[in-house]
Amino acid sequence: MKLRNGDAWMPAPEYGHSLKSLTINLLVREIEASVEFQTKVLEASVVYADPDIAVLKACGAEWMLHADHTYLENPLYDLISGADQRGAGAEIRLHGCDPDQAAARARRFGYQVFADAKDKPHGLRECYLLDPDGYMWVPDVPCFNDD
Repeated sequence: MKLRNGDAWMPAPEYGHSLKSLTINLLVREIEASVEFQTKVLEASVVYADPDIAVLKACGAEWMLHADHTYLENPLYDLISGADQRGAGAEIRLHGCDPDQAAARARRFGYQVFADAKDKPHGLRECYLLDPDGYMWVPDVPCFNDD
């Protein structure tokens, strides 16, 4: 079921054919709420958004959001329809997004900071943030500690 009125910014087959390498498509309850988190906290820019789908970009990455209602005919719908939290066990890392600033923005806008920014032994400074659907976003930047 589509809620969008009119045409999308480009025909779906054209966008589908443009995708390369690895893409991430997050199923969300409400596009607007997810776009708000990602633009305010992660400073992502919106390539396109309507009530059905959104495409966002940040730090050289591009990803998609699809509203649950667009997956009514998809086998994945049965899995997500009763789920309280999405994305358990997955980290969505956004390399090049300052974790200290992202955590501060998350707090300012009332989102959950699961773990504050910290330098890790693997050479990244990172924090853990939960979005409105329970996806774990991990903004990170290189750190140069002597540990």
